[in-house]
Amino acid sequence: MGKIVYFIFIVLCIGLGSCSNKKSEQPYDIEMHQQTMSETYVDTVILRTSSFDKQIVCNGRLRAKAKSELNFVTQGVTTSIFVKEGMRVSKGALIAALDKRERVREVEKAEKELERTKVELVDKLISLGYDATMKGVPEEMMKRAEVTSGYFTAKFQLQSARKALDECNLYAPFCGRIANLEARPYQRNDKICTLIDDSQFEVEFRILEAELSSVKKGQKIKVSPFISDSLIFEGIVTEINPLVDDKGLIKIMARLDNKDNILIDGMNVRIIIEEQVRNMFVVPKDAVVERDGYHVIFIYKDGQAVWTYVDVVHSNISSFAITGCQRKETSIHEGDIVITSGNLNLADGTEVKIN
Repeated sequence: MGKIVYFIFIVLCIGLGSCSNKKSEQPYDIEMHQQTMSETYVDTVILRTSSFDKQIVCNGRLRAKAKSELNFVTQGVTTSIFVKEGMRVSKGALIAALDKRERVREVEKAEKELERTKVELVDKLISLGYDATMKGVPEEMMKRAEVTSGYFTAKFQLQSARKALDECNLYAPFCGRIANLEARPYQRNDKICTLIDDSQFEVEFRILEAELSSVKKGQKIKVSPFISDSLIFEGIVTEINPLVDDKGLIKIMARLDNKDNILIDGMNVRIIIEEQVRNMFVVPKDAVVERDGYHVIFIYKDGQAVWTYVDVVHSNISSFAITGCQRKETSIHEGDIVITSGNLNLADGTEVKIN
């Protein structure tokens, strides 16, 4: 019994000692945590000269390479429609058909008339001393005989009747997709559908007069649809209008391929024209903040953030090309360590640590 009491006493002493140690360590842990929280950690880049992708950003609209409103040449009741909205068709594919019964009768009538006039033509030639085979008849003599016998007119009428019969079928003039399908079977339809060749697109956009020197025919551009900035298509400038409009803008045309059939006719897009400018100090846009109407960067020096005025020479979607501020007579140098994060809360001389 005495041993049990002694064992319990020992366990209680160890437990109290452990609690005492934890209490003594707690203020130190809090102090270290507070010190860590008070320190400012930043990301940096080393300033180097490099080529800057100067960008002109415009908005435009896509226009299909080829687009046609498909209609029948002749009037009639549409009996069959062989396509559906959005369907892709090849050149020469049958789109729709009209009622052909009347056209078939006209062809049969013209064929019979041609046979009748051929008999008259043979009789005419026999009367002129030639045989029924019509061999050896001079060309001029044959032409006069065909006209006077009515054979020439009958042959032309048969050709016209066959053409009218063929026009009862509507064919695709080029490869493309069906859009705006309005026709309905067993009705007289003024318009059948629109055929769009969306394998390539043209895009029209306008630039400022001052930006003309940055655009050349054959120059590559980037095109991105508004629906997704991550989708980038490459295009080529094909036309530059040599006129400036009333708003001081110049019309530019470019062409691009529709890879993976993502683009559609009429889609709004963003056009990016890039021109490389060499020997520039390039920093991320997050590195530059605006203070009192000036552009400012913070340079890391001896553990502190040093407030430095700069001028932004060029900008694109992600970066700035900068120099020292002319009005403030500041300068920046290759090898400077520029802070790129957390600079919105920094002041001149703030102590910082690099991540």
